[in-house]
Amino acid sequence: MKIATLSALTVLALSATSASALTLYTDPATGQVFTQAAEGRVVMSDFADIKTAKDEKKEGASKITIMRKDSPKFLLGQETDINMKFVPEDNKDMWFKAGVRIQGTFENVNPSDGSSQSDAYLRRTRFEAQAGFGKHASFVMDIRNDKVNIDQKGEQTFNVGDAYVNIKKPFDTSLVNFKLYRAKIDVSRTETVKSARVIAYDRPKVADYAAQYITHNRRGTNAQMYGDWEKKIHYQIATGDATYEGSLDDASGTAVDEVPGGGITKQSFFYGGKIILSPFDGWEETQRTETYMGEGKHFEIGAGYWAVNSIQVENTAGAADDLKNELINLEMSAHYKGLFVQAEYFKLKDVVEDFGAVTLNTGNSTGWYATSEYVIPELAYLAPFVRYEKWDKFDDLDGYDYTAKMAGVNWYLRGNTTKVGLYMQKENFGTNIGDNDVTTVRLTSQWFF
Repeated sequence: MKIATLSALTVLALSATSASALTLYTDPATGQVFTQAAEGRVVMSDFADIKTAKDEKKEGASKITIMRKDSPKFLLGQETDINMKFVPEDNKDMWFKAGVRIQGTFENVNPSDGSSQSDAYLRRTRFEAQAGFGKHASFVMDIRNDKVNIDQKGEQTFNVGDAYVNIKKPFDTSLVNFKLYRAKIDVSRTETVKSARVIAYDRPKVADYAAQYITHNRRGTNAQMYGDWEKKIHYQIATGDATYEGSLDDASGTAVDEVPGGGITKQSFFYGGKIILSPFDGWEETQRTETYMGEGKHFEIGAGYWAVNSIQVENTAGAADDLKNELINLEMSAHYKGLFVQAEYFKLKDVVEDFGAVTLNTGNSTGWYATSEYVIPELAYLAPFVRYEKWDKFDDLDGYDYTAKMAGVNWYLRGNTTKVGLYMQKENFGTNIGDNDVTTVRLTSQWFF
C-alpha cells in the first residue's frame, strides 16, 4: 500500500514539475494508466479529461446517413432516403441534407396527321438541399433544369423550385406547423406528391393546368399553416402571390401574355385550403406518395378550395376583364399492399375561352382522372399501371374535350432510387384544341437520392 501511494505521489510530482515532458496513456476499457504507447491505448493529453469511447457514443458523434432503414430489398439493393444527411458532432439538432434527381426520357410521338417525331431529353435535372437550424426550423430548396433538350429547346437554364422555411411543431404539437416562401399549395394530390414518387413523370394535363391556375407552378411565394390530428385529419391553409401571366392559359392553351398586348395588369393574393380525412383505423395516410412498394395500407379522401378574387387582364384588341379564378379539387386514394388506386376531380371557374378575342368569354372547366398500379415483389418489383383522364376545357362549348388513356409498367430496381419505365399513351384533342389523335411511347428512367 505504501509503495502504491508513493508511486502515485511520484507521478503527480513529475506532472507538476514537467508536464510537457510526460505523456500518459489510458486503456478506455479498463481505465488503467500507462507511460508508453501501445495498441488499445489513447493519449490522456497530459492529464486533461478525456471522454471514453462509451461517453462519445452517448453524446453522439458526427454521422452521415443515406439509407431508408425500413426499405425492402430490391434487385440493386435497398432504397435510399430523400437526400444524404449530415449531422455535426457538436450540435445534433442541426443538420444538412443534399441529393440529386435525374429523370431521362426517350420517346416517339406519332400524331394522326403523320408528323411523327422521336426525341430524347432530361425530364428533370435537380440538385436538392436542406438545412436544419435547430429543433423546429429548417430550410428546403432545389435548383432545377427540367426538359433539357426537349424538342428544339436546347439546354435551357437553371432556376429555383422549392425554397421555403419549414417551422415544425413550434408549440410541440403536430396540429400547428408553418411554411414560408416557395412551398407547394395542395391544389392536387398528384401535383403535391414529389415527382420522384409519382407513377408517371408527366402528370395529368388537367392537374398541370390547376397547378398554374391559382399561383405560379403551385408554389408562388406564400405563407401557409398545416398540420394533422393523429394522422386522421390533415389540413393546409395558405395565402400569397397569385398567377403568372406566362402560365395563365385560355381554353385553347394560349397564355395571356402570348396574345398581342396581352397581360395581367394587377391582381390580388390567392387564398384557400385543403382538408384530408383518413376515417378508418389502421388505414391512416402518413405520407403523400404514389409509390408504396407493396407495403402497408391507407385510405383517404380530401377536398380543397382555392381562389384569386381579382385578376385584371387585357389585350390590344380592347378586351379587358376582372377575373375571379376559383378551383375546387376532390381527391381519393388508397392502397393495400401491392394495389394502389387514386382519382381526382377538378372544377375551374372563370376560365377564358380566348385571350385574344375582342370580348373575353368566360366559363367553367371540369376534368378528372383515375390511376392504378400493382406492384409485384415476386417479379423483382415490376409494377404495371393504367391511367385514364377526361377534361372538358370549356364546358359550355363543343370542341374543347380532351381524353387520354395510358398503360405501362415500372420496374423498381432500387425503389425510387433507381427505376425504369415503359408506357404508351393515346390522346384525343377536340376540334378547338388541336383536332388530333396522338400516340406516344416513352422509355423513362430515374436516379434519385
